[in-house]
Amino acid sequence: MRSVYVRKCVRAGLTALCRDFSRNLHRNFQFVHILFRRRATIGYNLLPNLKTHREDAAMKHIFIINPTAGKYDSRQRIYEMAEHLRTAHGLDVQCILTKKQGHATEIAQKLCQTGEPLRFYACGGDGTVNEVANGIIGYDNAAMSVIPVGTGNDFLKNFGDDLDKFRDAENLWDGPQFPMDAIDVNGRVALTIACSGIDARVARDVHNFSESPILDGKSSYIVSLLVNFLFKGIGSHWTVELDGETMEDDFSLVSVCNGRYYGGGFMPVAEARMDDGVLNTLVVKKVSRTTFLRFVTPYAKGQYYKFPHVARCSTPKVVHIHSDKPDIVTCLDGECITSDDVTIRLADKRLNFFGPAGCDCNRTARDI
Repeated sequence: MRSVYVRKCVRAGLTALCRDFSRNLHRNFQFVHILFRRRATIGYNLLPNLKTHREDAAMKHIFIINPTAGKYDSRQRIYEMAEHLRTAHGLDVQCILTKKQGHATEIAQKLCQTGEPLRFYACGGDGTVNEVANGIIGYDNAAMSVIPVGTGNDFLKNFGDDLDKFRDAENLWDGPQFPMDAIDVNGRVALTIACSGIDARVARDVHNFSESPILDGKSSYIVSLLVNFLFKGIGSHWTVELDGETMEDDFSLVSVCNGRYYGGGFMPVAEARMDDGVLNTLVVKKVSRTTFLRFVTPYAKGQYYKFPHVARCSTPKVVHIHSDKPDIVTCLDGECITSDDVTIRLADKRLNFFGPAGCDCNRTARDI
């Protein structure tokens, strides 16, 4: 009997022990599960920062340098800035010199096609900016900025007082990215202004004077303007079509504006904004030399409205210019083409741009 009693006690004790062990195991499992979930949640919340850090580490920073831009050789200064980004921030940096016209577009497009995240620095004048833009537009993995080296730097004038911040890559490499509109001209891209007429001829010829040590960007433009004004005539006979409205006449110029500056600081349309999805188009008929002289100064200040009988501003979606001969000189951010037929419209792709913190591409815009 005693042995039976002992067995019952042992069995009861083992049962209680197993029950307690099971309860403790369940409680510990719940604690571990909650702890795991909390840690997983914390880890998940950190993922965006980790992802951003990895993306920054993977980003390539490409300096495309035009060695002939500007009056002085700026290559060493650019090399030193690039090396500073490498040593101070551990960035993957590469400097590439352009060797011919259009080379910057070829370089940028080829690199964009790799699919790698890229930030481009256009080191040159407005022509270099235009070429890099033509190479990267439409690629989501690429964005561009500008380090001004040229004589005019009209593109950066749209940023107002922030222009000087663009001179140092330290202000740019981690700057905010934002989309900008662009102008499509017969399949090519312009960022600021696409102009046809006497102003385009002036821009084409300005390079003949810009190398002079006594002339800055605007002075070179004025000299070129005088030469064209005095010896090459003002108007051309064209057919201009604005969203289906056709005008055949003699025209001095047709200026399609996404931004506000060209020609070393001339500002034809002060209300143009670079991210509003609108192109402001100014059509100026041929006038006498006397009237043109009176018109130039207000035109350069965005005051075309003072000459309503001469200048007309509108916002067409498509501008078409046709001539019976190949005399249409069209200037795209300083780069000129000549043809007998030009179609200008808002580009269907936007450009990814980055700049100093707080910068605004519409800083100098004003309403009339």
